[in-house]
Amino acid sequence: MLPDRTADTLQAWLRDHPGIQIICRDGSATYAEAIHRALPDAVQVADRWHLWHNLCEAALSEVKAHSSCWAGVLDAPIYDGPRAQTTLERWHQVHGLLDQGVGLLECARRLQLALNTVKRYARADRPERMLRVPKYRAGLVDPYREHLRKRRAENPAVPVKHLFEEIKDLGFTGCLNLLHKYINQGRADADRPHISPRRLARMILTRPDNLKSEHHDLLARLTAACPEMTELAVNIRDFATLLTPRQGNADRLSAWIVQVRATGLPHLHAFTRGLDRDRAAVIAALTLPYSNGPTEGVNTKTKRIARQMHGRAGFTLLRHRILLG
Repeated sequence: MLPDRTADTLQAWLRDHPGIQIICRDGSATYAEAIHRALPDAVQVADRWHLWHNLCEAALSEVKAHSSCWAGVLDAPIYDGPRAQTTLERWHQVHGLLDQGVGLLECARRLQLALNTVKRYARADRPERMLRVPKYRAGLVDPYREHLRKRRAENPAVPVKHLFEEIKDLGFTGCLNLLHKYINQGRADADRPHISPRRLARMILTRPDNLKSEHHDLLARLTAACPEMTELAVNIRDFATLLTPRQGNADRLSAWIVQVRATGLPHLHAFTRGLDRDRAAVIAALTLPYSNGPTEGVNTKTKRIARQMHGRAGFTLLRHRILLG
């Protein structure tokens, strides 16, 4: 266990262990450089768990960017409040400057935005790509949804205030405005199912054999909402097959990268650029059996122990708790 994450510390430790031949790591350029300096002949293997995790993040970003496409299939509302109007105006401002030949950094300076924010707007080819489906979390009204649905089916014109009094007698502790928002979002209607971008991304990323039959049908409808969503699902399935190490995966990876770059999926394009920067280690991950995926559980345990001590414990105590725990 090392006291920090710097390249010098790792380099010194590796030089004390010159017999190491294969090293599994995440995508850190710092670690890659330290390994190359200390053990230039060692084989660096990118961790397959991190490859898949990075693809999952890119897929989620693509699903969010195409909310206006798949939300229409479910008749789900797109957030159109003041924040959405500001988002659309900002998209036009960023792309107006880009069309004039202004660089990203200068755009950020003129608009007083963070550079990553400007990049996010620049990746969206249309302003609608910046709109999102509202986030629906479990709320106080959820336990009374069936009562609301039944009453609105019996009398579509029933006043919201009457419904509020009824569910209040049933134990509802929220306010009238909360009920208004719940109904206006369509969450009380049985024929308007909503799904979050994260849940849809999870369905796309789940092994097809592990999906329920109704999820297969729903996923097919949502991924057919636009060509980009269809391409996203196909590319994810194709990459998943590469995570089983076998000879020939190097050529398949190259073909997959070419396939992705022919699509209109900018977040997946960024993912492929990351693969290119670490191509040798990625190819080793897809062709060799080595992986440090199991150690991710240890990393989670380490972070939990560190949080339990609220950052007040020194390295020595933390090391003892991890090694003896």
